[in-house]
Amino acid sequence: MVEGGTGGVELVDPARLGQWMDQQGLPGDGDLPQVERLSGGSQNELFAVSRGGEELVLRRPPDVTAPGRAEAFSREHRVLAALAGTDVPHPRLSGVCDDPDVLGGPFYLTERVDGWSPMQTKGWPAPFDTDLDARAGLAVQLIDGIARLARVDWKAAGLEGFGRPEGFHDRQVDRWLAFLERVKTRELPGVEVAADWLRRHRPQVYEPGILHGDYQFANVMFRHGAPARLAAIVDWEMATVGDPLLDLGWALIGYPADDNPSATGMGYVDLTGMPPRADLLAHYEAVSGRPTQDLPYYLILARFKLGIVLEQSVARLAAGQADERVAAFPAVVLDLIAGAAELAERTP
Repeated sequence: MVEGGTGGVELVDPARLGQWMDQQGLPGDGDLPQVERLSGGSQNELFAVSRGGEELVLRRPPDVTAPGRAEAFSREHRVLAALAGTDVPHPRLSGVCDDPDVLGGPFYLTERVDGWSPMQTKGWPAPFDTDLDARAGLAVQLIDGIARLARVDWKAAGLEGFGRPEGFHDRQVDRWLAFLERVKTRELPGVEVAADWLRRHRPQVYEPGILHGDYQFANVMFRHGAPARLAAIVDWEMATVGDPLLDLGWALIGYPADDNPSATGMGYVDLTGMPPRADLLAHYEAVSGRPTQDLPYYLILARFKLGIVLEQSVARLAAGQADERVAAFPAVVLDLIAGAAELAERTP
């Protein structure tokens, strides 16, 4: 039996889970599932579930009483269901349970992806640690994933009402400044510079699509071995229907510009040997069918938004409510906002 949460509350009872799996007609009828906690979840509790010859992953929120948490969780499995049958790499959804009587809260099951995450390795694994040609393919595959996502017909996939695509860009600055006012404990130099620029340069026309919302190396998995192959896009808790080009800007937040190749990346991956940004943009355009000439807007918006989102963790850290994993965030936030302001100042 696996336990977790506050007060020793059971998060996964194998017997009750097995009964529910029987009711859903999942493989292994009558067998007791083997359950093991996994690491790596940023917002959810993750568990490996083995039964009937299938390897699955169970995801459930750690605290369904947190404001908006249950709604955000339901959005994750809704978008995974919508991606079934598409060419977007994602964990296949096996079952969803909203009945709290089963495990005390909602959960869903997906296939267990056979692959590796950059967040679970110290440096690039072989052969990407030494083979720079193979490593370059990782960046191409990263961009390929959101290019495929951007061309999914979200209405046909059943995502009507999943987001508010109308006025998406009109809302961004005011929404995130209001969020910042609720969480900030300090001044963030450059935030108004970036905000003013974004207000003046927001796209007047855009084509809505599925937006992952936190797209970066940390939230994808790759197949083992070369050549680089994207296995799955994971962690969909920030997904919505909006402007998919924001995912492109997000993925390139720390990617060096072609006119400044010595710039560093996000800090948790080594970008040595990666292809020029222009090559990645060309690949995105070819696969997605979307133009990228407004990339500076999306880079500035991505830095602006991510900096403000992470400032919430900075506030929790200042209040003694966060652990050492966010110890670097105070400096990261300042760098993100300063970078947004700097790019805004040198972009007409």
